[in-house]
Amino acid sequence: MEKKSNIDYWLLIPMAGLILFGLLAIFSATHGANQTVLFYRQLAWGVIGVAAVVFIIFNDVRFIRDNSYIFYAIGIVMLVAVLLFGKKIAGQTSWFKIGFFSFQPSEIAKMATILALARFLSDDETDIHSIPHLLIALGIPFLPALLILLQPDTGTTLTCISFVVPMIIMAGFDIYILMVLSFPAILLFSGFFNIYYIIAIAVLELAALIVWKHKFRIHQLVIIASGLLGSFFTRTYAGSILKPHQMKRIQIFLDPMSDPQGAGYNTLQAKIAISSGGLIGKGFLHGTQTQLRFIPAQWTDFIFCVIAEEFGFIGAGFIVVCYLILILRLISAIFSIKNKFVELTIAGFVSLLLTHVIINIGMTIGLIPVIGVPLPFVSYGGSSLVGNMIMVGLALNFYRNKRLLGY
Repeated sequence: MEKKSNIDYWLLIPMAGLILFGLLAIFSATHGANQTVLFYRQLAWGVIGVAAVVFIIFNDVRFIRDNSYIFYAIGIVMLVAVLLFGKKIAGQTSWFKIGFFSFQPSEIAKMATILALARFLSDDETDIHSIPHLLIALGIPFLPALLILLQPDTGTTLTCISFVVPMIIMAGFDIYILMVLSFPAILLFSGFFNIYYIIAIAVLELAALIVWKHKFRIHQLVIIASGLLGSFFTRTYAGSILKPHQMKRIQIFLDPMSDPQGAGYNTLQAKIAISSGGLIGKGFLHGTQTQLRFIPAQWTDFIFCVIAEEFGFIGAGFIVVCYLILILRLISAIFSIKNKFVELTIAGFVSLLLTHVIINIGMTIGLIPVIGVPLPFVSYGGSSLVGNMIMVGLALNFYRNKRLLGY
């Protein structure tokens, strides 16, 4: 009888497809701009990532769990070190410069944070409904998030806390309590947008509270009212809370044509590139917006535009399908591998991956304000590529060792 493979190809194949398309897009985006060295750097990081995946797949799964706190501590040390000794690029002290390579510790720190949070929440002694334990669970991701914010890197900070809610819910925290705590904060931040957004969010939140409890209660109205007060405070003092370029991004999100040659330029050019690709695209190395360099950061934050323009709706759809397969496969692993640490770890990975994809693609098509978040496996950036490959490598390790995960 043929031995069944213990490698999950439903994770490997879409990851390989994304990396391949990413390399093609980076080569095209840097072609003729004296930046083709970036393609070879990304290729080298890909080789490093493959080595990391192989090493992780054949490592002892218990070693990963038992040393999660050590990985987390290393991540924190690197984040502190980069603030002190890192290289400043585009106003952010986020990188270590090593020869021809730049290394961004925050990308690895995010993975280590997920492992540490999963380890804490999966411990038998942890009671997520205990206030001290809840505060510790929140502190684990918020410490690296604070250090990343000091760089300053708002986009990575947001992704660093994106997995907190799904993981504590997976650990058994009462969703209704979470709604009560988070809804006023959501309304508070909605104050940066216009009054119609605020009202719509308030109505949806009140409806969600009523539906969840199957009846109206007075505290639900108090919660929404406090959030509305916070949103009007934010709306009044938004100019003093956010930096000018952050306010400009929100204004451009609401109306890109308000500054088409300035802050709105990226968004408008991205939409032109995507729409001009049509069904099959203009062809590799033949995208006009790409080859004429109309899109800044087209090999990093706006790389999806390159794919949509040169490979069309089919190419862009292929990218989305690859992400969909990856996410669904990871979700299926949560239910098939009966181990709390694994469930929480994969839930964190899914949340992080989904946040990156939604923000990056959303901002290129104008649905989300422009935030510096790379497209996983696709955008140029060795730290991001290796970090995401490590994530998939861990999932492959869990799948390979699922018989041992009952310890």
